[in-house]
Amino acid sequence: MPATAATVAAGALVTQPGQIQYGDLLLGPGTPYRWRTLTGWEELPPLDSGTVQRADAHGAFPGLLLAQARTIGVDGLVVRAPRAQIGQVVGSLAAATAPRVDEIPLVAWLDERGPLLAYARVTRRAVPTTTGYRLGTILGGAIEWVATDPRRYALTEQTVAATLPAPEPGLSWPLVWPLDFGTPGSTGRLSVVNAGDADAHPVIEFRGPLTMPSLTNITTGDVLEYDLPLAASDVLVVDTGAGTVVLNGTASRIHTATSRSVPEQTFTIPPGTSSFLFRAAPGSTDPTASVAVRYRAAYW
Repeated sequence: MPATAATVAAGALVTQPGQIQYGDLLLGPGTPYRWRTLTGWEELPPLDSGTVQRADAHGAFPGLLLAQARTIGVDGLVVRAPRAQIGQVVGSLAAATAPRVDEIPLVAWLDERGPLLAYARVTRRAVPTTTGYRLGTILGGAIEWVATDPRRYALTEQTVAATLPAPEPGLSWPLVWPLDFGTPGSTGRLSVVNAGDADAHPVIEFRGPLTMPSLTNITTGDVLEYDLPLAASDVLVVDTGAGTVVLNGTASRIHTATSRSVPEQTFTIPPGTSSFLFRAAPGSTDPTASVAVRYRAAYW
């Protein structure tokens, strides 16, 4: 039978340094499960290098460095419980770390920087059954996870939104002092801050009414643009991590990408501050049309 989905929000159980939450399981201070070593969390994941040796000179041509999956391990796991409850405690650990098809949140809080989040699943679990088992103390246990996305993320998801450019109303006549230029118009510009040190893949939501929505990353020059009309009730969701473009939650519209549009999975938010421009086809001026950029700061 497949493992059940987590019922507790990512990081909701983590309240202090030293704690690790995987789905509904909490390890560390205040729990029956203590650990001594966390491996693979602060280390760089293995890197595949595209560097090519020079054929006619010393050295090499530098190529892309692409990270492999991140392997995370808890070693020196200690399980303690009253003798009459050790089976229940071990059973809870076994149920929470059972093999599963999908990855779920793994949150670790190590120091004053606060908790970080990865998406992973368990690939190994060891619970030694020595004489201490019968006494309610198990030493030398271990858990191993693999995260196919090697990046770690901030717990809080950020959302930045903008509407289409709109002119300012200007001065009202007759002039009255002090001068009132009216409410400033929208520029269609938005600023996004990735506080981490790795590129983040955003989820972008275009809402109508408009035609040919586009979002340009001024910092990198990358553009996402789709040749289709959106009614007032339509929502076009571009998941740049998954590389999908979905209209109203069901219909793929990836084929509507224009020649200016980059492949979705290459549209990222680099570390630092990035500026974006939201635009549409001429004639799309409805002030209720909007774009929202959702993302988490990403860390190696």
